[in-house]
Amino acid sequence: MSLPSSKRYTRTAMLLHWVLAVAILGTFAVGLYVGDLPFSLRKLQLINWHKWAGVTILVLSVARLLWRVTHRPPGLPAAIDLAMPGWQKAAYHATHHLLYLLFFIVPVAGWTYSSAKGFPVVWFGVLRLPDLVAKDDGLAKLLWTVHEWSAYALIALVALHVAAALKHHVIDRDGLLERMLPGRG
Repeated sequence: MSLPSSKRYTRTAMLLHWVLAVAILGTFAVGLYVGDLPFSLRKLQLINWHKWAGVTILVLSVARLLWRVTHRPPGLPAAIDLAMPGWQKAAYHATHHLLYLLFFIVPVAGWTYSSAKGFPVVWFGVLRLPDLVAKDDGLAKLLWTVHEWSAYALIALVALHVAAALKHHVIDRDGLLERMLPGRG
């Protein structure tokens, strides 16, 4: 099914969506991997990469939110809106709102954790970002927990989002996924 351009996301929205998707999945994978490494120069390099990616995700999330606020996304196509049960619509909206919230919570918690541990964040090894809090080991422990669990929550919501998109594409065959795929329609 091909949707008219008025029912599709803008190219900018698509670009931000897919770049953030890849960045979030890659950064999560590196975060998991680095946690099991013994202390080494390689581990420090990967931690720095993880921090750089986190700050980049934060910057891209700001851009994505600003784009979304200034460029209204397309509504659900009428046929899908009528066919979708109320609980699915509620889940659709709740998932999107929680995803946006976690796009900010995860990197800010990580940055704040680094500050509380006394480890600066130097974006791409060039731009030293300000510490968000003073060094405090107790606070660092709490912030690590927030960063870790919010990252798991983000990945769980990403999985739910992907599952719903695939359900619409493979089972319902309603064209909903086409709205976010470049080069379609």
